[in-house]
Amino acid sequence: QGLEIFGPVILDSTAVLISAHSDLLGITTLQRRLQGVLVARQYVLMDYDVPVVHLEKATAVTPGLESPTISLTQDAEWVAVRAMVPRTDTNQVMDELYEVGARAILVSSIHAARI
Repeated sequence: QGLEIFGPVILDSTAVLISAHSDLLGITTLQRRLQGVLVARQYVLMDYDVPVVHLEKATAVTPGLESPTISLTQDAEWVAVRAMVPRTDTNQVMDELYEVGARAILVSSIHAARI
């Protein structure tokens, strides 16, 4: 990202996966793992605390891939929320969450994911 070509291309290359034997389970596992890394590069994990009264608004901002994870906190008026968010939307989502009352908004990189 942000890189520009400044001279002639020295070498064009392509990555290819070749199997020397017919271990279909192994190939499927490797493909799944590689796909997991590619997916992880597109998303971040966002955690935040939000008052229960604002939970619906906050989860509208971070619906997650299927559904956000919501956990109780020691203070019954607050909950903790965790959701995957597109990496490109991180700052905008953080701003929107803050506006609806979320606090302690944390963003973590994901190294691998299975979706």
